[in-house]
Amino acid sequence: MSQPAQKSIKKSAASEWWETIVVVVEALLIAIILRSFLYQPFSIPTASMQQTLMIGDYFVANKYVWGYGKHSFSLGRYGNFSALDFELPITNRIFGRDPNRGDVAVFRPVPQNMEYIKRVVGMPGDRIQVRQGRLFINGTMVEREVIGTTQDTDSEGQTREVTVYRETFPEGSDHIIQEISDEGPLDNTPEFVVPAGHYFMMGDNRDRSADSRVLSQVGYVPAINLIAKAEARFFSIKDNIPPWQIWQWPANVRWDRMFQPID
Repeated sequence: MSQPAQKSIKKSAASEWWETIVVVVEALLIAIILRSFLYQPFSIPTASMQQTLMIGDYFVANKYVWGYGKHSFSLGRYGNFSALDFELPITNRIFGRDPNRGDVAVFRPVPQNMEYIKRVVGMPGDRIQVRQGRLFINGTMVEREVIGTTQDTDSEGQTREVTVYRETFPEGSDHIIQEISDEGPLDNTPEFVVPAGHYFMMGDNRDRSADSRVLSQVGYVPAINLIAKAEARFFSIKDNIPPWQIWQWPANVRWDRMFQPID
């Protein structure tokens, strides 16, 4: 083989390697941009939002709908996952709109260094109280109707019977909640007045949720600490089994919970 032909083959091989590297880098950049500015995946490690979000659910959250705040671009922590923590040096959200009552939000509580997910229950200026398990907003008891009973298992494997309700907010949106009883530690609270620029969050699994009712742990959530709005489940597996264990899928994947919107 002549020397020019050998050089051409070497040049072609080097060019293919370079093109492959460029494609990989471009794909990574696109993934980073999508995750940072548009949509971010999360998983559920705790029982606080069951049945809306079960332990082992994977969902995608919209990062741009409410604009961008302090922790919007932080990998941060969620459950047992820890990564790079980056905080924007801003005092107001950039772009976006305010959440609605009933939205399911990913956020960073002020006293914490990890992400939480709960439902927006109280808007700025609202008076929120729980009396004998019933939620009151601005002095009016929120409607709820019994759907039935079921078994609920938390992240420590403890199973309890719970009553399932459909709760309807004053604006008309409804969602599913569940209660072990109406006499739990957080079923009778003082009246909370939500400060301006803050939101009051509660888990749908009312007796297994540390939320804004616990001021020392979550408390009122500043608007600037909102990260994303939960929109849709894309995967769900029992017992928090790692999704890469494909051989466990047939017996453990919750096929009926996949590709479902989050209400």
